[in-house]
Formats: sequence, structure tokens, C-alpha cells
Amino acid sequence: MDRHEKKRLRDYIGEHLDVSSTRLTDDEARFLRDFLDAYDETYRGRTETRTTRHVGWSSDGKYTRRETFTDTFTNDVGIRQDYEYKDDDGQSGTSTNMIKDARGILNWFRDHT
Repeated sequence: MDRHEKKRLRDYIGEHLDVSSTRLTDDEARFLRDFLDAYDETYRGRTETRTTRHVGWSSDGKYTRRETFTDTFTNDVGIRQDYEYKDDDGQSGTSTNMIKDARGILNWFRDHT
């Protein structure tokens, strides 16, 4: 890929995702272009949920924690990550993270495929 083509591709990706301070290989730039081209039909609204359960120890003794990870492709290009945990001793919590940058999207696909 020549310099001008890569710049055009980076500008296109930058219309939808934050590419500041992100170095992209030719393959990563092509992957993101294909991702953006297919976003409306393939990804928008798609949700993936994973639940895990494990045993832990605290000063109060043994507890079982159930964790739920939900990744949702939002209406605007990006991924919302919701995390929730519940312990059998009554503890619970939640957090949300938004991925709207090019490197974050690439890392998500690396970790989930």
C-alpha cells in the first residue's frame, strides 16, 4: 500500500474511530476498513455475553463470585463493555467501558476471535 492510499484509508477510519496516536499496519488498516464497511449489516446491535463463576477468599471466608461480561456493538461505531459481578455473600458491582478508538477495536477482535 502506498503512502497516499494509506493516508486516505486512515482518514476514512478517522471519520468513525479515534486514530490519534495510533500506528496501523497495512493489514490493520484494511481490517478496520472492512469492519467499518460491514458495521451496519454485520455488527450494529450485536451483543455477546459471557458468564464465569469462581471461588475466592476474603477475611470473612470463602465466597463464590459470578461475573457477567456483555459486549454490545453500539449504534455509533464502537463497543460498549458492561461488567457485573455478584458474590454469594451479598457483594455486587458494575462498570461500563466504551471502545471508540482504532487500537481498542483491533485489541477487542484479537481477544475475542
